[in-house]
Amino acid sequence: MPRVVRVSLFIVMTTAVARADDWPEWRGPRRDGVWREKGIVEKLPGSLSYRWRRKVGAGYAGPAVAQGRVYVADRVLEEGVKNPDDPFARTAVKGKERLLCLKEESGDILWTHEYPCQYSISYPSGPRATPTVRDGRVYHLGAMGNLFCLDAATGKVLWSKDYRKDYGTEMNVWGMSAAPLVDGEKVVLLAGGLGGAGVIALDRKDGKEIWRALDLKDPGYCPPSIIEDGGARQLIIWTPYHLNSLDPETGKIYWQEPFKLNSNLSIPTPVHDREKGLLLVTSFYNGSTMMRLDRAKPEAKRIWRGKSESEKETDGLHAILCTPIVRDGYIYGVCSYGQLRCLEAETGKRVWETLEATGSGRWWNAFIVPHEDRYFIANEQGDLIIAHLSPQGYKEVSRARLIAPTTGPVQRREKVVWSHPAFANRCVYARNDEEIVCADLAMRSP
Repeated sequence: MPRVVRVSLFIVMTTAVARADDWPEWRGPRRDGVWREKGIVEKLPGSLSYRWRRKVGAGYAGPAVAQGRVYVADRVLEEGVKNPDDPFARTAVKGKERLLCLKEESGDILWTHEYPCQYSISYPSGPRATPTVRDGRVYHLGAMGNLFCLDAATGKVLWSKDYRKDYGTEMNVWGMSAAPLVDGEKVVLLAGGLGGAGVIALDRKDGKEIWRALDLKDPGYCPPSIIEDGGARQLIIWTPYHLNSLDPETGKIYWQEPFKLNSNLSIPTPVHDREKGLLLVTSFYNGSTMMRLDRAKPEAKRIWRGKSESEKETDGLHAILCTPIVRDGYIYGVCSYGQLRCLEAETGKRVWETLEATGSGRWWNAFIVPHEDRYFIANEQGDLIIAHLSPQGYKEVSRARLIAPTTGPVQRREKVVWSHPAFANRCVYARNDEEIVCADLAMRSP
């Protein structure tokens, strides 16, 4: 092949790689919920263009997209079995959990890993945790604490753990939800086990234990995350009892902030504002807590905390499922009655609120994903919205129906979508209890 042709091909291939991003785990490649791809539409069309649709079983776990493949976890009930009419009931429900690997271009199923899994949790639709894909392996966590490390190409099980059998975990109300975190050669798990096995670090290649930390009667539901501040890498673990900072290499506690939560609802991922040295957590009943990080050493102090939630008054931000955004000194997030709110990050003071993006109702949600100078908002009614958020207010650019709400009935409304979409390859990937879809969001040349 002539040298000029080889160079041209290399430029084309490397440019294509540079333009495309994967979404290989919970909240994307940096675990911060930001979409950084270029060439994305400025305005949504009235009707989205779908590359493919594929039938799947039920589940809350969002998809992961990596290396030309899409990974999504679901649940299939045993023949003749149905979920209880009361979603809060914790009756035994027989079925199997699955991890599906799909071809990113077409949605064709490449392989399926399945295993029997009897549920005894509330809201038993299916798995909660987004798969984590790294270096040819995929780490899948089921709702009852079944963890698998699989070959990402073939689905072969390389090693596995069972939280209840291996760590003495007592199953919490809504099941295991904290997506595994790969950090270097470790995989970090919020296992909620006995004997100091609240958090476990395993060798990601063979599953051997490296360290364990924290005594947790209930681990909560929040995925572990890593921040870099205070002159150190800090592993942030938010439980129903404390906001914890650990040394990710040893599990040693750097600092703790007590924060006892009603119903153990530690769900949204802690948000780090590295520029200003802030760390935010928010819970449905107990509101938000903002920490100021020491910039020289791994320490922190609380600068404000919200009040408890009530129907008559909700101060600050009381998020139930969805992680807020902190940008340029302001917080944007969905509160307990569906309000999309803007707060001052330094004080927690409310600047504005709107119901335009979500609608009105207790426990309503919307996932917010920053992209350049605007935000993609996927609400629980199945709409995808492009909007500008600023201290001056909410300005909607466009919206389109992304996927039908199918999960329910839940809390005063019939059907919802409660799984975080993935944004990759200039597309959005979304799932409900019946299908997963891939919709094209690429900007087209005139």
